[in-house]
Amino acid sequence: MAIKENGKTGPRFVLPGNLRAAYGRRKIMRNTVKLLIVSLIVITAGFAVTIKLRRPSSAATSPLDHLIVHEWGTFTSIAGKDGVALEWRPLNGSTDLPKFVHTMQTATSGLRHPQSKADLAATIRMETPVIYFYADREMDVTANVQFPKGKITEWYPQARDVGTGINWGRIKIEPGAAFNLPADYSDNHYYAARETDAAPVRICATTGKSIEQEKFLFYRGVGTFDLPLAVTLENNRVALRNSGKDLIAQLIVFENRDGQIGFQAIDNFSGATTIDRPVLDKNTDTVIQQLRQALVVAGLFDKEADAMIKTWRNSWFEPGMRVFYILPRSATDATLPIEIDPQPEQLVRVLVGRTEVITPEMEKSVKEQVRLLNDSSPKVRAEAATAIQKYGRFSEPILKRIIEDEKDPTLRARIKRLIDVRAAD
Repeated sequence: MAIKENGKTGPRFVLPGNLRAAYGRRKIMRNTVKLLIVSLIVITAGFAVTIKLRRPSSAATSPLDHLIVHEWGTFTSIAGKDGVALEWRPLNGSTDLPKFVHTMQTATSGLRHPQSKADLAATIRMETPVIYFYADREMDVTANVQFPKGKITEWYPQARDVGTGINWGRIKIEPGAAFNLPADYSDNHYYAARETDAAPVRICATTGKSIEQEKFLFYRGVGTFDLPLAVTLENNRVALRNSGKDLIAQLIVFENRDGQIGFQAIDNFSGATTIDRPVLDKNTDTVIQQLRQALVVAGLFDKEADAMIKTWRNSWFEPGMRVFYILPRSATDATLPIEIDPQPEQLVRVLVGRTEVITPEMEKSVKEQVRLLNDSSPKVRAEAATAIQKYGRFSEPILKRIIEDEKDPTLRARIKRLIDVRAAD
């Protein structure tokens, strides 16, 4: 009998019994292996099909559609004798911003009676709120912030509507894009806010043409509104009162007296308390570490917290006494209602209140210098004027505090003249 092998006919070979058994076992093994291979192929194909079928649902929740918005800012007030914020003219002085930043003056320069921000009197100076955008793809958004109890005075990039609020209109978010940001001089503290991982933003005209570019939206203003914290200083004791409905997550009483630094931190503050003036046994790095931790706990990214501290380091820790505190989110939203479309997946807003405290040492020093302004020596008069001016925008509120209790009519008259001169500048 002949057999066919590979389609060919050949002689039939009969194997011995033991070899036939071995061959049979090998044949069974080969068939088993083939079956396993086929099974693996089927399973693998099925797995691949499953992956292919599931991929669209995973793309539907892709981070490509995510938008995260973070904002930080600070506002400054000056505590009166009763702890309530004093009215002052916070913009009376030279600007600390680059020339390319838009202001009330530049916006109204073509009018017959342009507005001057130096004339604005208010209780609060709202400083450097900046808004960052994080996205994994290019997208268009709109942004609008209202300030119903205040007025916007500076901003960048350009906005469509500015007044008791600011509306930038359509903004293009461009993560990873090459950018050429404006600059005029390199040592301005404005630029520190760029040192984050936020996406660049472009402001677009109604035609879609790009107008200006930045790493954030920046705005400033002045206003008069209630603060949740009242601060008074009497007999070297600091009295604190939370008049708001929410806890103040972090509060720091800070003092720099002739270069010696101290601070005391209070967490989750409510109600009222009185503490001693800080012991002057700390350094600037220690208070920065405390404040940075509070900013991160409040929701800022590490680089954002660092950028905020770098922006305000020279001002926050200068000589004097002040109280820093994290404004409750509900108070932030009530003071500065914000609208972003599309609505971000995450919106973090961290505003730091800064309440300046006029100390007895400051009042005594300024009063002495006012007396010296009438000295017969031109050199002494010039030095006295310089000593008063070192308090900068706070010199006028200090003079107002002194005149409240001053009994000497001659000294009162001099102080009043100084206040009037500053008001006319």
